Amino acid sequence: MFPIPPRRLRATVVVVACALAGCAAPRPDAALYDLDADVRLRTGHDLGATPASLAVPADASALRASAAVAPAAAAGAMPAAAVIGDSPLDVDTAIALALARNPGLRADLAELLVADADLAQASRLRNPQFGFSRLVNSEGVDIDRSVMFDLVGLLTRGLRRDIEQRRFDRARLVAADAAVRLALDTRRAWIEAVAARQALVYARQAVEAAEASAELGRRMVAAGNWPRLSLLREQAFLADTRARLQRAELAATATRERLARLIGLEDVRPAGMPARGEAPGTAALAAGAGPQAAEPFPRLPDRLPPLPVAALDLPHAEQTALDNRLDVQAARLDAEAAARDLGLARATRFINVAEVGYINRSKPGEPRADGYEISLELPLFDQGDARRSRAEALYWQRLQRTAQLAVDARSQVREAHARYRAGWQLAARYRDELLPLRQQIAEENLLRYNAMFVDVFTLLVDAREQIEAVTGAIETERDFWLAEADLQAAIGRPLPAAPPVATAPRSASGEAPPPPVPAHDHAHPQPAPEHDHAH
Repeated sequence: MFPIPPRRLRATVVVVACALAGCAAPRPDAALYDLDADVRLRTGHDLGATPASLAVPADASALRASAAVAPAAAAGAMPAAAVIGDSPLDVDTAIALALARNPGLRADLAELLVADADLAQASRLRNPQFGFSRLVNSEGVDIDRSVMFDLVGLLTRGLRRDIEQRRFDRARLVAADAAVRLALDTRRAWIEAVAARQALVYARQAVEAAEASAELGRRMVAAGNWPRLSLLREQAFLADTRARLQRAELAATATRERLARLIGLEDVRPAGMPARGEAPGTAALAAGAGPQAAEPFPRLPDRLPPLPVAALDLPHAEQTALDNRLDVQAARLDAEAAARDLGLARATRFINVAEVGYINRSKPGEPRADGYEISLELPLFDQGDARRSRAEALYWQRLQRTAQLAVDARSQVREAHARYRAGWQLAARYRDELLPLRQQIAEENLLRYNAMFVDVFTLLVDAREQIEAVTGAIETERDFWLAEADLQAAIGRPLPAAPPVATAPRSASGEAPPPPVPAHDHAHPQPAPEHDHAH
């Protein structure tokens, strides 16, 4: 113990106490503002995250109450019907609903609060240690009092806080990336749901046409104008179209449910249909029963948007991806934090614990003695080489992961752009060439059939080919819009808008025209030859 003036000791204690008091926890408001800006730049939508929306209930009763209601209601989200109204659910509204109502996204955003708490903890020093000892001997009583402060923690506080600040920034980017991925998943789910609905409508039309063809064949066989083998083929075709209809119904249900999960709908059963285990008469009562009442699934558009006039040419897409992708930025921050960790490990290799403090000793009948005490860790058994090696390995690992992520990002952009351009070319070929030709062939064959220049076999074969063409057109349009969404995700920001062009002729319902079916009451159907035509 070294004697020092009491006034200087008290001043030292005051300075250290002020340093401790100045380590206030940062508020997450600015981080949430940056988070919202990141999401808006990459999706065109506001996230709307606020400290109040992410706040954890203060007591257990409020926490249990929030868990007992629907997740969207617990988050204070507006009902989907109030947002959509009577209009069909477009893709932008679906994304906005997902960002506002999805409970999984709120769980991902909670990681930002965890990182904020870690940053606040890194800004604080260890609490001072107070020591008291009382020794009794033959000469009297010795009383020692001491207050010890963490000197190494004080000297390295700035470096530690800088490390946690980078981790906090990385957590913000990870949270923004989760929101951007949710927007991408919602866009893909909306595209698949609309395409599945469009395919379902046409599958029903195809079944109606196949049923009419089979009925016509049955009548012609009964009249002796058609061989039985041809009727069996028509019946087999009818069974095949019905099987396709079942697959289309299943696909429409699955895609609708996936979209419902993403936008946070609890129950999407049709209006008036009771839930499983519910009495049939209680469905109407549930409509106003509170937060657990069923929400009707929004009405989807009749068909996908029209194709753009041309595929976009993106000459600087790879560099744009490296500059804008959140996963690349998060990897860079991770590598920077590892570099800071390595610097801290090297700085504290030999001395990781050092404490300095004030000590006071008093004896009865003697003047009080004041002084200071220094406590150091002796690096005899642990010289810090393992901690340094670990930090070096982690830094090297983060560097290599960042480099690999950059390679992957460039490759993903090239692949997504190639799929995007090829998807547009294929969908445009169906729109501009194949569908118009099939429609012209169907109209010409129907005219020739009415003039009795062709037999019914020609119409039936043409109906099969037209079904395949329209189904292929729906699938190619769906694949193009999915490729466009993947390209947007690979680049890391929305693509420039391209003006659409007029689509191929459509029926009044917005769907492709149904396959032609000869009229049942045709006056004189041309008799078929004895041999069967190949279908």
